[in-house]
Amino acid sequence: MMRKAGTRYGSLRRIYQLLPAICLTLMSQQASAAPTHSVATGMPRTVVAFGDSLMAGYQLRPGEGFAPQLEAALKARGRAVTVVPAGVSGDTTAQGKARINWVLAGMKARPDLVILELGANDMLRGQSPAIARANLDAMITAFKGKGARVLLAGMYAQPNNGPAYQKQFNAIYPGLAKAQRIALYPFFMDGVAAVPGLQLADGLHPTPKGVKIIVARILPFVERELDALGK
Repeated sequence: MMRKAGTRYGSLRRIYQLLPAICLTLMSQQASAAPTHSVATGMPRTVVAFGDSLMAGYQLRPGEGFAPQLEAALKARGRAVTVVPAGVSGDTTAQGKARINWVLAGMKARPDLVILELGANDMLRGQSPAIARANLDAMITAFKGKGARVLLAGMYAQPNNGPAYQKQFNAIYPGLAKAQRIALYPFFMDGVAAVPGLQLADGLHPTPKGVKIIVARILPFVERELDALGK
């Protein structure tokens, strides 16, 4: 997300409070199908957490961000997994697309799974939903081209961009997931957005406790994708 808090953050908080309950129902139904693990499972895997400041651990201490907390949660469930942090504060989809090759070139192992969380900064800046969709589509194709599975983490538009923009932006993630035949986690900030005490002073970025909730809710989706890789 963007580094600087302002009136747009207030607007975004309001849309989070108005998110449809159907999103939560969909997520609970999908998560219920995910298996559980108590012992070491399969070969070592590499997961890339590719996104903006929501993944980058904005203003958090080492070990408190999304990637380290997700890795700890997976290892606690017997998974031999390394989660590579690849979040950059302020990134738009265009900036994320531009750094894919640089990120992949610097990795010691080919990614098995990429969790892709980008687009909120495009929305905050009022940038074209069509361009954001095209950038995300290109990123998904690039990661799949490297042999990685992709779990797409969705976001929602704020209302002050207008209903037409909101409709177009909100359709990006389910549309891409269907077109690219990849898994969708409908809302990355589920359970954290607009919940008192789970955001930093800017009212948007998650606290360590907020990150823990994000990890707990996305964990079944991540495990299902890891299981789909086989042994």
